Amino acid sequence: MWIALVPMLAWGSIGLVSGKMGGDAHQQTLGMTFGALIFAIVTTIFSFQHFLQYNSFKLWTVGIVSGLCWCLGQNNQFKAMKAIGVSKAVPISTGAQLVTTTIAGAVFFHEWTTTRQLGFGFLALLFLVSGVVFTSLRDKSKADDDGIKEDRTEGAKTLIVSTIGFLLYTVVVTLFSVNTKAMILPQAVGMVLGGFIFSYRKNSFEKPMYKNMLTGLFWGAGNFCMFQATVLVGLAISFSLAQSGIVISTFGSIFLLGEKKTRKEMVYVTIGSILVIIGSIILGMLK
Repeated sequence: MWIALVPMLAWGSIGLVSGKMGGDAHQQTLGMTFGALIFAIVTTIFSFQHFLQYNSFKLWTVGIVSGLCWCLGQNNQFKAMKAIGVSKAVPISTGAQLVTTTIAGAVFFHEWTTTRQLGFGFLALLFLVSGVVFTSLRDKSKADDDGIKEDRTEGAKTLIVSTIGFLLYTVVVTLFSVNTKAMILPQAVGMVLGGFIFSYRKNSFEKPMYKNMLTGLFWGAGNFCMFQATVLVGLAISFSLAQSGIVISTFGSIFLLGEKKTRKEMVYVTIGSILVIIGSIILGMLK
């Protein structure tokens, strides 16, 4: 069960690392893909016999499609951060991913079949989504002094596309039942291809892109452990636990990146974080 907690720690740190590395959405996305590819190559080298055992056209097709879908989701999430700010974009994106992926796992893949699983599963989902809502609340009396000029239309559009991309990135792997350990390399290749598509005719090959390769290493570790956890506890639980890293990214952005919060907003964030933790614990108890 501990492996399901690694994505929470790794992915929860991505926003903090990318914030320190800098760059635009395309540089951040491309840098992450290169970092993820490096992680995938090293992982495959150490499990090469396993990779050869499951290597097939289906594995590469599913992996590349999954990687392209992830790139669609991550690039648009970065764009949403630019449009409405990290403090709003990340919680909203996380909530949307939790709802869509959990429903997909529970309904389409029948991961929750008993009355107990359904009851506690949706209770956990209620806690998680409520927690995300609280972390995204802002103090209405706060002056707009954080330097963010919001573009809500662009933010909404990019978040919808991002949610679809992230949903397909996980669902396609579960749907076609490929070996998740062997798929890491094909998936990373798909991510790099997507990164090149989004960065086409843009000045992406600059210093911030190379620095963001570190972000890709964090993501790669979280991604590897999430798909391993999916085999053990199912898509609904593993993905929801992974997204609980919002607690890390939220408090990290405040204390490490210097994001300003009023006293009221700190109360919202604390309540939201507690709700997310409770929801994650409930999910972990289902299996």
